[in-house]
Amino acid sequence: MDSQTVTLNGQQFFLRRWGDPTLPPLLMLHGSPEYGGAWSDLTPHLADRFFCIAPDQRGYGQSWAPPGIQHYTTSALVSDMEALIEQIGGPVIVLGHDWGASVAYGLAMFRPELVSQLIIANGVHPVPFQRALAAGGAQCAASQYIDVLRKPEATEAFSENNFAKLERFVQHGMGHAWMTEDRLAAYRTEWARPGRLDGMLNWYRASPLKLAQPGQPLPDPPALPLDRLHVRCPHLLIWGCNDTALLPEATEGLKEFATDLTRIDIPGTDHWLHHQNPRAVAEAIRGWL
Repeated sequence: MDSQTVTLNGQQFFLRRWGDPTLPPLLMLHGSPEYGGAWSDLTPHLADRFFCIAPDQRGYGQSWAPPGIQHYTTSALVSDMEALIEQIGGPVIVLGHDWGASVAYGLAMFRPELVSQLIIANGVHPVPFQRALAAGGAQCAASQYIDVLRKPEATEAFSENNFAKLERFVQHGMGHAWMTEDRLAAYRTEWARPGRLDGMLNWYRASPLKLAQPGQPLPDPPALPLDRLHVRCPHLLIWGCNDTALLPEATEGLKEFATDLTRIDIPGTDHWLHHQNPRAVAEAIRGWL
């Protein structure tokens, strides 16, 4: 692995890179509360075939972390990665996990000329996810933490006692054997950089997603521009079946928006599948491509 800092839209972003630069580029977009180094379990299984590029996204790690919710709209986050792909010389294969999936979907939907193939690992398309959040069912109940993370006081609460509450949040209800003491120390280092925790939480605060209360469907769910939310490139969805944060209903109807869709489930894994069984995730990617 090597690293570099690049300028995107006039701001500094930190990249980690694995493999031979002459190989096809694979842009790897992390989720919350991770950072570009979160791909270090998976890249050893891919770097012989791809030039793996993993940025710290806006608000994370060593990249630009502006104060203010207005800097974390989906369009702003996607714009950062548009600029990076243009520097790389796209189109590229894009892999997104968790919140990184929302940026990956944004690229594929709104800048399709930049994305040759789309890979999502336990992430959700905005339409099925918003429908599930508005329905008041199981996914709605599982996602009530979103409103907790949106609160102004969340930054202070999750940083107390050396990020103890954030650590519990990562590990809640799912396998966490991958989170060793050394790895947790590395994560705490990234979380502790000035403004980073607030930046991470601003992804939740800036999101237009509307969340119902369990058993109380939203009477007026958000209207989405359905005709603009289609993925036209080949799309692979890799799923950790034991995920308790993103449930099966969060992907129902995805085929309506991604007609060239392949789904591969990885048994025995959950939301953190790229840490828990990186070899199986890599085999799914290599086999599909």
